Amino acid sequence: MTERFAIYFAPSATSNIWERAATWLGRDAHDGDLFHGPVAGIDRDRLLNLTQSANRYGFHATIKAPMALAEDMNEAALRAALAEFATRHQPIELGKLQLASLEGFLALMVDGENEALQDFASHVVEDFDPFRAPMSVKDRAARAGKGLSERQIELLDAYGYPYVFEEFRFHMTLSDRLTGEDAREIAQAANTWFGPVLEEPVVLDRLVLFHEPDAGKPFRRVADFKLGADA
Repeated sequence: MTERFAIYFAPSATSNIWERAATWLGRDAHDGDLFHGPVAGIDRDRLLNLTQSANRYGFHATIKAPMALAEDMNEAALRAALAEFATRHQPIELGKLQLASLEGFLALMVDGENEALQDFASHVVEDFDPFRAPMSVKDRAARAGKGLSERQIELLDAYGYPYVFEEFRFHMTLSDRLTGEDAREIAQAANTWFGPVLEEPVVLDRLVLFHEPDAGKPFRRVADFKLGADA
């Protein structure tokens, strides 16, 4: 078994935005519910075909990318470290999220720069890197071959993921890479579907542990760690 763990931000599993996103993706990563029927006029099968990867990973923003645990680490130790880390950090106001295309992927993103968010994400990457098992040669080659910059390759080798520190961009993915008519139609449907909840400001108030039980299996939301000493 090749299990992995990821440290994400995801809104409360009872929030409107989580419920909308889970329905959009066709799967609730928290309770395992599957959703059927069209969404905002898009046939379910077509939508599932255009959101396969996003469906598998679950609705989230990556803070510490999926990782196999180092030989001297285990899930209990990771959970304990997350609980302790959460007490030392306060929630971060993200404002209203916006639908945008990130290199062809439809995503919810923050508007403008957020220094507190960037700093927080960097702390997570550094503090939890001791839990990460080294990348395999195969995984490293697959990542490095995707047109990364010299700096991104440097970060990949140091932290197992190229989009950290100054390369980090907060985003909550809602589709696979889209082009042409697919991109236009899905963006229009997403604007209709998510419009009512995008008026609600979002607060990064927790870190959420996701678990992939074996390679290629759907990620599950397994534990929330509320930020703040009084959480």
